[in-house]
Amino acid sequence: MDWSVQQIAKLAGTTSRTLRHYDEIGLLKPSRTGDNGYRYYGHAALVRLQRILLLRELGLGLPAIAEVLDHESDAEKALGRHLEWLRQEQDRLARQIDSVRRTLEAVKGGGEIMAEKMFDGFDHTRYQEEVEDRWGKDAYAKGDAWWRGMGAEEKDAWKQRSRQLGSDWIAAAQSGAAADSDEAQQLARRQVEWLRAIPGTPAAAHAAGSNGDIRGYVTGLGEMYVADPRFSANYGGESGAAFVRDALRIYAERHFQSGR
Repeated sequence: MDWSVQQIAKLAGTTSRTLRHYDEIGLLKPSRTGDNGYRYYGHAALVRLQRILLLRELGLGLPAIAEVLDHESDAEKALGRHLEWLRQEQDRLARQIDSVRRTLEAVKGGGEIMAEKMFDGFDHTRYQEEVEDRWGKDAYAKGDAWWRGMGAEEKDAWKQRSRQLGSDWIAAAQSGAAADSDEAQQLARRQVEWLRAIPGTPAAAHAAGSNGDIRGYVTGLGEMYVADPRFSANYGGESGAAFVRDALRIYAERHFQSGR
């Protein structure tokens, strides 16, 4: 069985124009084209469209979606991960709803607000959008679960470690150290080790034996630190972030093979 463009657009809540655009850029080809020139979509195309729409919800652009689909052809495995994340998101939203309900009841009734209960289900990662855009919601879900699983002391220790790393980067940049100096390269090593400790990151996957592009990931992060003022603020501004970027690029070139 197959479906026309109009049928699929209606079922998926999209437009015929969008589907035609997906065809034109090679993202979603119809299963067949009729003698009348109409496009028709079969089961495999529908599964691919569902994955495209899921990835769009993560905030990925079309080129990034094409790259993800090209590198992960096992639809069953990919959809399984999507399903796992959706269940985690369902649980998070349920806790968030319950948290807001309790607060609303306390406000209405003049009761005591339980501070430790008010933020259950809310995100604890500052850069959710960036994580999901670049590495998918599965990566964010793993990191979020890891963070929520920590105790208060563990979280404080992690924050302190992060602040210290940022302060050390700023101090090194202000001292005039070169990006390829021993000092800068030790900081780059600490930065990579810090990233490896966060579940869901490509650095963590690489540490676990994955053959992902760790070199591209580390150098890409450096570029992001410079491009986004929210990140560059952690390193004393754009010039400090540029120092971090250059040091990470040199470290990655020295220690990681391209594409591995």
